[in-house]
Amino acid sequence: MSLPSSLRPPIGPVTPNPAAADDGDALRFCTTCAFSDACTSQGYDKTALSELHVLVDHVGPFQAGETIFRAGDPFDAIAAVRAGMVKTFITDTQGNEQVLGFSLPGEVIGLNAIHDGRYPCHAVALDTVHLCRFSFPKMSLLASRMPGLQSRLFSLLSAEIGKVALLAANHRTDARMAAFLLDLSERYARRGFSATRFRLVMARTEIANYLRMAPETATRVLRRFHDEGLIAIEQRDVALLHPERLAALASPDAAD
Repeated sequence: MSLPSSLRPPIGPVTPNPAAADDGDALRFCTTCAFSDACTSQGYDKTALSELHVLVDHVGPFQAGETIFRAGDPFDAIAAVRAGMVKTFITDTQGNEQVLGFSLPGEVIGLNAIHDGRYPCHAVALDTVHLCRFSFPKMSLLASRMPGLQSRLFSLLSAEIGKVALLAANHRTDARMAAFLLDLSERYARRGFSATRFRLVMARTEIANYLRMAPETATRVLRRFHDEGLIAIEQRDVALLHPERLAALASPDAAD
């Protein structure tokens, strides 16, 4: 018997919800919460925030390789990554995998299921992952009364479209790899992590798959970046030594 795969109901052990705990002053989201900026910028009081907090289930941990949801599962929730990294992908009729993206802490998975009401892809943990699960129907109702939340949902949807555009805009392998590293850098920085030193949790083959290049090509490009002093890389740890040069490689002009 296979493990249940949908985010409905939550998979794995659900911890008590610390986000909803009464701290005697104000409710606070985790620092990696995908919606924290929407709430703080709008100045919502404790009563307003409590309505959003009660929609949140803290789910996990999911261990590396464990499925979070599968393509075709019914959709009624989105999930924000609290810790770890999640890979989303599709498979063709021959079982070949096509990586769609890698989600970091503070980022949301499941947004692409809103239209059809079913998850169109698979999601799997790449390391130890914890999630915040949000009931989407209830969140949609709440968003109608919280403009900041509604705006944040639109922003997240726009970011999903932007990830697709990133690959479409860069045709050369060097440009695609440079854009990928800079994209990770910017996303880590937005969540308070180092913009120049981070770990490539995903395997080289998964990076290559995502960037639509052969694994040996991805390895060769990373080695060349290292040899040219653009990055320092040791196993899965990478340091961006000259982000400005990577940005020049990733620019539209360089991709011609």
